[in-house]
Amino acid sequence: MNVEQPLLKIDNLHVYYGGIHALKGISLEVYKNKIVSLIGANGAGKSTTLRTISGLVRSRTGTIKLKDNLIGDLPTHRIVEMGIAMVPEGRRIFPNLTVMENLILGCYIRKDMVQIKNDMDWIFSIFPRLKERTWQKGGTLSGGEQQMLAVGRALMSRPQLLMMDEPSLGLAPLLVKEIFQIIKKINQEGATILLIEQNARAALEISDFAYVMETGKITTSGEGKSLLFDEKVRKAYLGED
Repeated sequence: MNVEQPLLKIDNLHVYYGGIHALKGISLEVYKNKIVSLIGANGAGKSTTLRTISGLVRSRTGTIKLKDNLIGDLPTHRIVEMGIAMVPEGRRIFPNLTVMENLILGCYIRKDMVQIKNDMDWIFSIFPRLKERTWQKGGTLSGGEQQMLAVGRALMSRPQLLMMDEPSLGLAPLLVKEIFQIIKKINQEGATILLIEQNARAALEISDFAYVMETGKITTSGEGKSLLFDEKVRKAYLGED
């Protein structure tokens, strides 16, 4: 049993979209410096979970705690200020702004100019291709480079928790491999990550812990690598009999 306090704790969360019961009492925990994955089919409720944590969707019942702070009723900008950043599905960079301008927007809540400069250098050490393209407009980057920019922009807020929604979506297989290597690297450098990913095998291989979602409920959970050998998970999400 883990006696450490979770960084993020969700308890009995119920979310509705109109008459649709999207999340049906889910509970989960994310511990500091860990990678936690949510896997499941389209429509299982994975993105709704992240959007609810971010304050973009409101729950009807249940609680969301970041350390000791209840954040379920806070506006999105306050949740960002408290230390949660999201890399949204589809990247959502600002296409008409430069790489540098996109990164600067990621740290709009910060005033520590020396540390911002250090963090910018850190981002460029992780993503050297972005350093080569600082004055290039975001919309002219390749899909993989835009994903790197979206991750870099989120990291510039110095989040306690980085949430990533389908980071490999639409990328070529070689770039998918690179993105997962980057996720591991930023985790090794201290980032706590909550990851949604259709590529269940790749997600489970790098995850410390994972939850399987089906139609708004968590049906299975366990250490990432152990779920790779779970018969139900293998059959449903890894394409194996």
